[in-house]
Amino acid sequence: MSDPVADFLTRIRNAAQRRHPQFQCQGSLVRQEVADVLKREGFIQDWQAAHSEDGKPLLNVSLKYDKEGVSAIRGIRRVSTPGLRRYVGYRGLTRVLNGQGISIVTTSKGMFTDAQCREQKLGGEIICEVW
Repeated sequence: MSDPVADFLTRIRNAAQRRHPQFQCQGSLVRQEVADVLKREGFIQDWQAAHSEDGKPLLNVSLKYDKEGVSAIRGIRRVSTPGLRRYVGYRGLTRVLNGQGISIVTTSKGMFTDAQCREQKLGGEIICEVW
């Protein structure tokens, strides 16, 4: 697999479209950090790290829906790819859908949203946009 983050985002998108309450995928530290940011911002309900029977790390993600069954995640898009990395300073971070969405940015101090990066004056690689 050449881009595990894109695979993770695609799994989120597919599970939300099919209205699955939860899904499971391979675990990694980057995926856990992305899931943690999504949980803090209210896009997913919860996530848990686990291990399979053969000892491989797994990530169990519970998605969030409203009363009508509409997912909290309306759209999710990968910005920086392994073939074309997108780095930006804190002044270059644009708002997603006029502030209705977030960008997840990886910095030297961890993963943050675009608003947190502007507040702390941190730049980095834009991983994805979620709205």
